[in-house]
Amino acid sequence: WRRWRTWLRHAQESDLAPLQRFARNLQRYARGILASARFHMHTSLLEGVNNRIKVIKRMAYGFRDVDYFFLKIKAAFPGKMR
Repeated sequence: WRRWRTWLRHAQESDLAPLQRFARNLQRYARGILASARFHMHTSLLEGVNNRIKVIKRMAYGFRDVDYFFLKIKAAFPGKMR
């Protein structure tokens, strides 16, 4: 995080307009970029997780117990996510 802020500051203080514009654009997506570097999770895996949650949600249609819904989600994904 510290290196990111240092690079961003150097880019913003430079006299190169394209570099400043690039840094400004990257700053908008900084949280996502840093999260992807920290948590090595491919988008296909995330899509699979989202799909399984949607299936559980469809199966639970009409039930009002939100706590049970979250228990079913936790049961569908035992262990630590990679």
